[in-house]
Amino acid sequence: MSINLNQLVQGALTESVLQHVAGRIGCAPESARRVVSLCGPALIGAMMNKASSLEGARHLFAAIMSPATNALIAEELPHFVVQDEGFKTLVDSSEKADAEIASRDNLNLLAERIAEYTGVAASATRTLTGVVGATLFGVLKRYLTQHNGNPSQLPTLLGHQLPVVRANMTDAFANALGLGSVGAFLAGVASRLKAVSAHLEHPATQEAAVFAQPQEAPAAADHAVKEDAGRKKWWWIASAAALAMFAVLAGRGCSTDNKPEDAAPVAKPDAASDASAETATGATAAAADQASAPAALPSKDATMSFVVDASGVPTLTATVHDEHERRELLDTLAAKLGADKFKADIAVDPDTKPAAWIAKLDGLLPVMTLPGAQVRVVGDKIDLSGRAGDSKLGWLDKLKAFFGDGWTIGATDTTAAAKTLAASDAAANCSAADVAKNLNLRPIKFGFASNELPRAALNELAESAKGLKDCDANGKPIKLQIGGYTDSSGNPAVNLHLSEKRARSVRSYLIQRGVPADTLTAEGFGDAHPIGDNATREGRAANRRIEFKELN
Repeated sequence: MSINLNQLVQGALTESVLQHVAGRIGCAPESARRVVSLCGPALIGAMMNKASSLEGARHLFAAIMSPATNALIAEELPHFVVQDEGFKTLVDSSEKADAEIASRDNLNLLAERIAEYTGVAASATRTLTGVVGATLFGVLKRYLTQHNGNPSQLPTLLGHQLPVVRANMTDAFANALGLGSVGAFLAGVASRLKAVSAHLEHPATQEAAVFAQPQEAPAAADHAVKEDAGRKKWWWIASAAALAMFAVLAGRGCSTDNKPEDAAPVAKPDAASDASAETATGATAAAADQASAPAALPSKDATMSFVVDASGVPTLTATVHDEHERRELLDTLAAKLGADKFKADIAVDPDTKPAAWIAKLDGLLPVMTLPGAQVRVVGDKIDLSGRAGDSKLGWLDKLKAFFGDGWTIGATDTTAAAKTLAASDAAANCSAADVAKNLNLRPIKFGFASNELPRAALNELAESAKGLKDCDANGKPIKLQIGGYTDSSGNPAVNLHLSEKRARSVRSYLIQRGVPADTLTAEGFGDAHPIGDNATREGRAANRRIEFKELN
């Protein structure tokens, strides 16, 4: 069970919603978006901290699932923010969520720190923090309800948010929330969340005491195990040495040159005794050598390579040191690109050195969405090719500046070959029917009562614009009708107007990116031709869409 909480919150707080909220609290919409992008991960971190104890996890789960939490907040935000009474209800619910996430003093301090960082007034930042908290509770309640969630699943779900928190939290924000430094907090919270989740799923009386000191108990137990193992090891070495010494002394018979004539002859040890002594001595030496020998260090460099297809989806292959690095890499990619926006084959090899480039992924992520880009990383060396190596795009200089000293970065400029290939591909794929079909395979779905282009669709629309421009440049312009649709909620006349505005927003976006205006028309069809059941929430969401058709 895994979701990206921050992504869901960002999706619920659309530009239209933030525009209304910003107007009420006296700041610019883009500033409000900046505040939301910072306070979301910080609040998730505070929730992770609370859920890392048994009592905290139970209390937080009960608060999320309480009747006071609105599971439909993502859909209802557009209504709340345009009405005075609705906005008051939103603020009231946010205060209740705040009290369950962290103390009022901590949240006020967090708002001050974010205000210093963004330049937005602390009071406005505090209101936005509350709205984000209420939205977090709402989307969590909806998800847990849909998946029959129980208290044991909440710590696990929050643990999956670690990459997002790591990427966006600062020490200033963490300290404001009482979490200490980011590094120290993140180093311990994941294991505590796992322990709490395991206990809640399989409660045991004896285990309950362990959570009183979640950080000290494992360390003490580990120390005791190591100490006991050390004692056993040296006991066996000492025993083997004593046996060897005894065998040698027995062989010599403890005799002297002045022994009495009537003394009984001392029996000479037989070959078996000699062999036993030699074996014992050899075992002692081997044990001592093994104890003192240094552990072998990994000898191979960690590697990663990826190729980005025409739709901006990277296929990645990597080899890393351990399972922790593998999971960190996958979590970071899922948090930054989306769980369904990449393909990965990651192997684990203990003989591989730790991958230093994992901590530098932020610099490579934009290249991972660049169609036609190819990148290979081996240890501290990075090779760019395909569109990533295009000198006009400047990725070589950008990555050198980002990675800094200690990294060797080179590029192979294959621009000419790429242009030739693009031209041939464009000529081969300039069928209006095929283009319309491919566009419809990536549906553009609008929020309730909104004609604002969803952020998730912008990259794909930009790539579609490039393809349409290429066809036009090759003398094969494609003419398309852009049809806008709504669900059946509300007044049909209003819906018809809204659907046309949706179609126009898509047309305007494509024209801004160079598609000839005379090849595109926009038309609204209201709630006609539904593709989903308007009686269900999911069906209505599917009906708020765009459809492309070939124009003859």
